[in-house]
Parts: sequence; C-alpha cells; structure tokens
Amino acid sequence: MADTTTPDIIYTKVDEAPELASASFLPIIQAFASAAGVTVGTRDISLAGRIIATFPERLNEAQRQPDDLAELGKLVKTPQANVIKLPNISASVPQLVAAIRELQQQGYDLPDYPEEPATDAERDVRARYDAIKGSAVNPVLREGNSDRRAAQPVKNYAMANPHRMGDWSATSKTRVASMSGGDFRSNEVSVTLDRAATAKIVLETADGETVLQDGVSYPEGTVVDATFMSADALDAFLADEIEKTRAEGILFSLHLKATMMKVSDPIIFGHAVKQWLKPVFDKHGDRMAELGVNPNSGLGDLLDSVKDEPEIMADIEKVRAERPPMYMVNSDKGITNLHVPSDVIIDASMPALIRAGGKGWGPLGEEHDTNCVIPDNSYAPVYDEAIAFFKKNGKLNPATAGTVQNLGLMAQKAEEYGSHP
Repeated sequence: MADTTTPDIIYTKVDEAPELASASFLPIIQAFASAAGVTVGTRDISLAGRIIATFPERLNEAQRQPDDLAELGKLVKTPQANVIKLPNISASVPQLVAAIRELQQQGYDLPDYPEEPATDAERDVRARYDAIKGSAVNPVLREGNSDRRAAQPVKNYAMANPHRMGDWSATSKTRVASMSGGDFRSNEVSVTLDRAATAKIVLETADGETVLQDGVSYPEGTVVDATFMSADALDAFLADEIEKTRAEGILFSLHLKATMMKVSDPIIFGHAVKQWLKPVFDKHGDRMAELGVNPNSGLGDLLDSVKDEPEIMADIEKVRAERPPMYMVNSDKGITNLHVPSDVIIDASMPALIRAGGKGWGPLGEEHDTNCVIPDNSYAPVYDEAIAFFKKNGKLNPATAGTVQNLGLMAQKAEEYGSHP
C-alpha cells in the first residue's frame, strides 16, 4: 500500500464545472477504498493551484503550495501510478488573466500577465504563465492511450429518455467552410526518425531568425510533423467567407479550440476579429494599439477598451450593420461568437449545432442556418460529411441509434495541431 506521502489512488482537484460533484464524490470513494486498505488522496491541478505553484518566490510560506502537476507527471510514468484525472480547464489568455486578478485580490503577490513583454524579467514571467495556459495538463498526465466507452446503464437511460433532436431539411443552407490552401493540412510535412534526435523550432523572417524552442527530444521511430498556416491566406479566406455568408443570408460562425490549441487558435481567432472589423482596424489601428487592444482576446475585450472612444464605437456599429448576422453565445446579453475566444469550442459547438438540425442562435434569439467556418482543413471534413449525411437522411433517433467508442492516442504528447511541440 501507499506510504504517507503518496496515496494508492490520487484524485485530482480541479476548478471547472464538475468540481462540486467531484468533491462530493471523493469521500464516497475514500469510504469504499478504505475497507480494502486502499488510500485515496488528492493533488491540486486547478488553474489557481498551478499559478500559485509557479511563483513560490513571491509568496509567503502560508500561501505557497507544491507543483502537484510536476509530481504527477513523474508518477504517471511509473507502474504503480493510479490517477483519477477529472476534467480540468484549458485556460485561454482572458481566463488566465482573470484567475491572476482574482488571486491578486486575495492577497497573492503575483505578477500581471505581460501581453507584450519588453524586458528579460517580463519575458520570464510570460514564459512561466504560458506554460500554464491551454492544454497544459493533458500532455503531462496522459501517459497512456484513451479508451472512452458509454456504460450500458448510461446507454439504456439515453434510449429510454431521448434528448431533443432538431429536424434536418435537405434544403438547409448550413455548411462547413474551410481553407483550400495555405492551411496546416496543405503545408504539412513529416518524417520518421531512423535514430533518436533533438530538434528546434525556428522562425525565419526578413529580419532574421528567432529560435522559438530548442532541445526537443525525440526517440527513434518518432514521426515528427511540422506545418504552418499562411496569415495572408487565412485573412483572404475569412474575408471571402464573411461576404459569402452575407450574400447567402445565414449566420456567420467560427469554430476553433482556443483553449487547448493555445499556440495556434487564439491567433486564428484574432485574425477573425480583425477581418470582421477590418475597416475599423484600417482606420483606427494606431489608436486602438495605444489603448491596448488585442484582437486575440476577443470582441468583448476590444469593446471594453474603446468604449470611451465615440468615433471608434460609431465606426464599429457601422461595420456591424454591414456584416451578416453572427452566431450568438447569448443573444439576450449580446454576447457573440467573437466576444471571448474560449466561449465557442469546436468539439462542443459543432455537435450541438448538428443536433439542433443545423441551426444556430442569431442576434434576435431565433434559429438560423449557419456557415460553420473551420479554417484548417485537417478536421473540417468530419463535420462537413456529418452535415451532408443529415441533409440526406434526416435526424437520428436517440432511442434506437448506436454508439461510437472513443479511442485516442494520447501518450507522449500525441499530435495535436497548435497545442504543443
């Protein structure tokens, strides 16, 4: 059995929606396990906990806490590891900044997140915070492959209590739009290593080279994959789809995963914000930069930054009137698809839209056909084929439909575009 420091089973503390249920379930597990002499303890991998553990030198003894994620990262590589990993937040920059501010208000002497670091000290702070955001937990803990299956009682309940399914029409205008070139898929190259090697990631520009990451180690037989997305091609694609959506009279929606895909998708999201308000950025770009506007943070942050600039606000409203209606997160509160990068996450938003008969919520709280913009063509065809299927065959019946088991390659940071090297 476990010693006093490492329990037989480790139950992770998280800070996302399931925490209330998971916290109440823990003593039940402990009660049953204790009868067999099995100990169940906890480790803190919450966003707040990881932030606190990153800056011990700035905190007093009572505030400090160990880096539990680093400890678990070592543990999961051992045969005796048994970790119950609960859903954890993959924080976007706005979520990270909000967590930092909340901790600061609680008396934690934490540095602000430097959006544009200018000194070595600021670059160090930025690097430490960047290691926390996005998919920071899964690459560390998932030292095994995923096998997710719905238990038979869950299937039985779902069939006996089928959820609502929207009706599909063969004439639905809902579609998926993705880039035909210049994206990650079209630029991808890969090689299988015949020996162990190290690699570095280098950005080459007209101003010279910048080493983004060095000393990445790969064992023999590793498939090393590299790709990039053209910013010019992305901008042209987004501008074209905005205009096509307006002409078709449907909703414009953007589906990314700016939480887990912390390297690529926040930037793609920012390009969408800039293209949506391109005339405003063309006219007021310098002033908006002075105000600290970062399109990667979303339309909500942008509007808050320029709310005291009447000319900019007037031009924003003018452009909005010329754009197609946008897919809404909350039409009652005026929160759009582009307000916050973490509000619309593709693996939740696209299934919900498909289940609703291809309908999205518009600005007036009404359902409409939707242009589902998924810039990278690596995974967009999955949703494109699903939509084509439902247009032809109609909706599924949850009372009789089967299930698909979810098997995933996750060990050793298995490939995830834009998430981590």
